[in-house]
Amino acid sequence: MIPFAELDKGSELTVLENVTGKQVPQGIPLTLGIGETVTVTQALGDTLTLDIGSRLVRIETEDLAKLGVEAPAQLDTEDALSLEDQVWDVLRQSYDPEIPVNIVELGLIYDLRISTLIDGRTHVRVDMTLTAPGCGMGPIMARDIKDKIEALSGVDQADIQMVFDPPWDASRMTEEARLEAGLF
Repeated sequence: MIPFAELDKGSELTVLENVTGKQVPQGIPLTLGIGETVTVTQALGDTLTLDIGSRLVRIETEDLAKLGVEAPAQLDTEDALSLEDQVWDVLRQSYDPEIPVNIVELGLIYDLRISTLIDGRTHVRVDMTLTAPGCGMGPIMARDIKDKIEALSGVDQADIQMVFDPPWDASRMTEEARLEAGLF
């Protein structure tokens, strides 16, 4: 197994067993067959974006072994960080599948609220946007973020709301993100 951390842009992998990912940016399922050779375009957070000959596909953490890749170790920082900081860490480990910058640095997170419901459960709401409103990956990214936030100890429920007002533009990105994306 290849450690996730050793993958670089341009690394080639061979599909070991059929794996279904999501085509980027449409978000539609796309199956890769055994023996296909694919090229890594992005190995960030805990997902891969692969080039399969003029098409991009995102592979989720649970399917990395089908490519001979060892999933990255999950950091156990829950004891040292506040719940809000833990949620921000989850968001910083979430990447746009086409841009090698996390969604926080991209300026896609508009609001984060943690509240206690009447019944005592903890609710997290994240308002986020997309770089392009019609991106088919939006619901996939939102579901992934929701699952990761709800896996945190102390979170009972999470809602990820897609908002498009104000519209996103590159001015919302951090300076580091603009450098990484080549916008300087």
